[in-house]
Amino acid sequence: MELELAALASVAASTVVSGMATAGWEGVQRAMGELWRRVHPERADTVVAELGEARAEVLVARRNGDEQAERELVGEWQARLRRLLVANPEMVTELQRLIEELRPTAREEEPRAGSVTLTANASGHSRITMSGRDINITKG
Repeated sequence: MELELAALASVAASTVVSGMATAGWEGVQRAMGELWRRVHPERADTVVAELGEARAEVLVARRNGDEQAERELVGEWQARLRRLLVANPEMVTELQRLIEELRPTAREEEPRAGSVTLTANASGHSRITMSGRDINITKG
């Protein structure tokens, strides 16, 4: 169960951090505030304020091309969400709903954190080149 919670927290954190850098930022803030209010109402305002600080960090990281800073923010929110789920496993469904709600928001700009799955089939003398991000090909 712990691995499933960690995986869910990872997807949620990536979705939240990606959404922080979009025009739909207010939806991210609202959804996360509501999530915290359900289980820790006394902490909700603090979490919302911290989201604002994290958003500023994401915007600076993206402007500077600092992918490491963005990955660190995803890791930070992943740990927080995992702890929330471990203490409140009944929130799994709520977090899954939050992810589905925020995914369109997070896709407004190029996602920076997450995973990429590539599949290809080749036959004959074909050549396949696949990349999850930047690629440079030179023939020599």
